[in-house]
Amino acid sequence: MTDRLAVHGLVRAFGTDAGVLGVDLTVRPGEIHALVGLNGAGKTTLMRMVLGMLRPTAGDCRINGRQLAHLAADDWARVGHLVEHPFAYPDLTVRTNLLLAARLRRIPTAHATRLVEQALIELDLTRYAEVTARRLSQGNRQRLGIAAALQHRPDLIVLDEPTNALDPAGVILLRNVLSGRADDGAGILVSSHHLDEVARIAHRISVVNRGRLIGTLDPAATDLERAFFALVYDDEQDHPR
Repeated sequence: MTDRLAVHGLVRAFGTDAGVLGVDLTVRPGEIHALVGLNGAGKTTLMRMVLGMLRPTAGDCRINGRQLAHLAADDWARVGHLVEHPFAYPDLTVRTNLLLAARLRRIPTAHATRLVEQALIELDLTRYAEVTARRLSQGNRQRLGIAAALQHRPDLIVLDEPTNALDPAGVILLRNVLSGRADDGAGILVSSHHLDEVARIAHRISVVNRGRLIGTLDPAATDLERAFFALVYDDEQDHPR
């Protein structure tokens, strides 16, 4: 089966040891692949390249088997993402923001309306449906961004620190939603600095440091934090600045 995402030798350098410096990774259908790393390790830069927001200087990236440069609007409509800050029109309601997000992915209005109602329920946003985005708390704004990324049932989901600003109930809700999407065949690439939370849902965990993948962690292992810092420490010793 074709990988939802396949990255080979991807490079985008910002100096000698910043950016993404030759990354290989895959996300298979039904898989949650987590990226973990210190701040500035390159996780967000990698995700922005995968989504076509940054142009790589070298390497190859394919979504559902097609090179990024050859993806059409219908191909991008099968991708859902939330990178850095959730985008929403501040003066529009939660429901209208979700409807616009669906329509931008070429979903017919009647179908989009049904998807929006399902998303409101799934992300526990129904009570805020007629509230403008500017009046939402940071956590509910994050839920809105997640709902917009997931409501159209994409094949590939790319989420950068999606638990940011979520309360414990929101974290558990997100965990269940992502596990359900993976069970339905979506491939999910997610970054996080919450190792214990990632381990609850990830099938694979890759460690990023200074723009490179330096190893993997077993989601079932104990003391993930110790293993993570050991990998980073060894890499810093092998590649001093």
